[in-house]
Amino acid sequence: MKIGYLGTGAWAFALFALLASKGHKVVVWGRNKELIEKLSKTKEHPKLPGFPCSDSIEFTLDIKKALEGAEFVVEGVTGAGVRPVFSEAKKYLKPNIPIILTSKGIEQGTDLFLSDVLLDVLGPEYKPFVGCLSGPSLAIEILKKFPASVVGAAYEVDTTMRIQEAFSTPYFNVYPNTDIAGVELGGAMKNVIAIACGICTGMGFGDNTKAALMTRGWHEVRRLARHIGCDEATLNGLSGMADLCATCISPHSRNSRLGQLLAQGFDYKAAQAKIGMVIEGAYTCVSAWEMVQRAKIEAPIIEAVYRILQEGLSPRNAVRLLLEKDVKDERL
Repeated sequence: MKIGYLGTGAWAFALFALLASKGHKVVVWGRNKELIEKLSKTKEHPKLPGFPCSDSIEFTLDIKKALEGAEFVVEGVTGAGVRPVFSEAKKYLKPNIPIILTSKGIEQGTDLFLSDVLLDVLGPEYKPFVGCLSGPSLAIEILKKFPASVVGAAYEVDTTMRIQEAFSTPYFNVYPNTDIAGVELGGAMKNVIAIACGICTGMGFGDNTKAALMTRGWHEVRRLARHIGCDEATLNGLSGMADLCATCISPHSRNSRLGQLLAQGFDYKAAQAKIGMVIEGAYTCVSAWEMVQRAKIEAPIIEAVYRILQEGLSPRNAVRLLLEKDVKDERL
């Protein structure tokens, strides 16, 4: 089938390369003219040298060309980009085709999950066809065809099954899940906790500290899940705990790398420039902090990440404030 792919980041590259390897006709759209020209010529992503994609993949600056006649659409822009991109894309979409989100975030200003942003732009009639793909899936490891397992989630079972069918390979397992809110919450929030773990690494702390941060940070996310009404079991799965572990531990994680640079004295803008890619956790932490405040949930780790990124709190002072917190019952 023809797949219209919106986005040209490293994660997008790994996924549209996978889709093309299954015989799909993939047309990739992006706004960066220089990058589109480079991808068209070399078939390699500058952030992932040595892993060329199929010659059959077509790259374009024309979103109409990518979407017209597409039987399946995959989003790979950013959390902040979903609304403006689909506001432009909606006039070219065929009706009743799956639209799959792969970005992980919560929109600032509205606190909407990205699936809700999509429905806000396209209309409620698209709900049966909206889904997402989430889980521990570092781009370089997918390109190396290391075994990986992720979650495909949607509002309707049929769309969930179509995600599984489109993306599954012998090395890339897609497990179905109908708790799309829980899948999106886990995928978005693990990036915020990964920034905290990166700060921990950058300050020279050890594995004991990182393990405690991951566990206590995930307690905060579970409190939020309970308030929203997600299935907490989802957070114990691939789109929750597994993705948290991969993002907090891997040297390939840009969210963890951001935390390390912040601990080394970089401010956010300088750290992002050094990484050279969008860091979704930095975007999501604003919405996350707003959500926990409204819900009156105690979330000191989320608060610390927010204050470091948005208010200039030093990582060292953030650690001091965390250590000064009263110790309460470990359970939720």
